[in-house]
Order: sequence, then structure tokens, then C-alpha cells
Amino acid sequence: MTGDSGSFDSLAERLDAISEEIADTALNELKAAVRRGEQKRPAAERTLTQARRAIEKAAHLLRSLDGDE
Repeated sequence: MTGDSGSFDSLAERLDAISEEIADTALNELKAAVRRGEQKRPAAERTLTQARRAIEKAAHLLRSLDGDE
């Protein structure tokens, strides 16, 4: 793989920030559902959580490239 590990770390850090933003959005969805009196997790929150996990996995994979050189 070409590129330096610094760029991989930089990408991973950007993904971490996106993951945090998605987590905040998911929490806001949950809070809104509670205010509306919903009994189940909203579909949007479940999808956001799935997306956040995928982004966290991508960040982990990028960091693992550090040792592949």
C-alpha cells in the first residue's frame, strides 16, 4: 500500500470526529423519541448507530495499516 502512516492516522482521526458527530445525532434522535413518548428505538437511531460502528471499524482498519509497511 502506498502512502505514509501519518496520512492514515489523519484519516482515522477525521473518521473519529465523524463518528462522534453521528453518536451525538443518534442521541438526539433517542431524546426526541422519548419526548414524543415512543416505546421503541427509532429506526433513524438504529441506522445512525450502524453507520457509526462502520466508521469506527474503518478508523481501526486505517490505524492497523501502520504496521503493514
